Amino acid sequence: MRVFFLAGLVGLMAVSLAARDPLAKRIARTDLSNLPTRTNIHAGPGEMRIQTLLPANTLSYLRFFQIGLMYPRSGIGHHYHPSDTEEMFLILDREAEFTIDGRTSLLQGPVGAPARAGRSHAIYNASDNEVWWMDIAVEVAGSPLNRGDTPRGSLDLGDDRVGAPLDAKPAFLTVKLYRDLLAPHANLDGGQGTVQYRRVLGPAVFTSNWAYVDHLLLPPNTTVGRHLHEGVEEAYFVMSGEGSAVIDAETAPIRKHDTIPVWMNELHSFENTGNEPLEFMIIGISREKGVLDKVVVK
Repeated sequence: MRVFFLAGLVGLMAVSLAARDPLAKRIARTDLSNLPTRTNIHAGPGEMRIQTLLPANTLSYLRFFQIGLMYPRSGIGHHYHPSDTEEMFLILDREAEFTIDGRTSLLQGPVGAPARAGRSHAIYNASDNEVWWMDIAVEVAGSPLNRGDTPRGSLDLGDDRVGAPLDAKPAFLTVKLYRDLLAPHANLDGGQGTVQYRRVLGPAVFTSNWAYVDHLLLPPNTTVGRHLHEGVEEAYFVMSGEGSAVIDAETAPIRKHDTIPVWMNELHSFENTGNEPLEFMIIGISREKGVLDKVVVK
């Protein structure tokens, strides 16, 4: 990773927001209240309510960024996508049964499981509780399916995973967004105070241009300093708390279950303005696979 410390902004703002929505409008706010329930998703059981926070092409190679509620005894059936898509199911609370390539384990949230391109996956909520769920999908750059040679799609396996045998330990990679795994970082990117941070997954995990999954927690009265990425775009999902986001010259309030897209060359920083921790999951997608950068501006 290349990191630079600069004294000014001259020459850094290659991306203009002139043709884009104001920051307060482009932040995706979770609101499931007016959305219909969906049933039989990939031949899965029960009902869910799903909102697309960031649609396709909001970020380079992004297929979608979704959030939803899995109602009791509901889920998404066993299926796979062709080699054009990598996907990750997550739950933000409670527990759910995750399946990757036919192997199933009960996982405690907040946790996720990435499914690399072509690998089958499913999720099922066997409990009596509602579970907050997320789904993030990134396209594989250069895939024939993305060049229009072959139709996109998915193949349902006709398996709702209800009553599937459970492995005590998962036989697949998991994304554990547990606070006790975080490490302290003082003055992150030139910010104020000590925050908690961890890179959960790096680019080697993915076959697509998906660069990383990060977990970040800001205690009250702390900040992440101003920085940008010349070749990486990000989505900051607020897991808990409230604060403010600054992108270039704009500032907007953020709160639990908001999603903030950040494009290449956009100067961004964050502040916890509340009384509780401000917690993020950060998704990074690189322009060139495996190439990461950061420019920190003092």
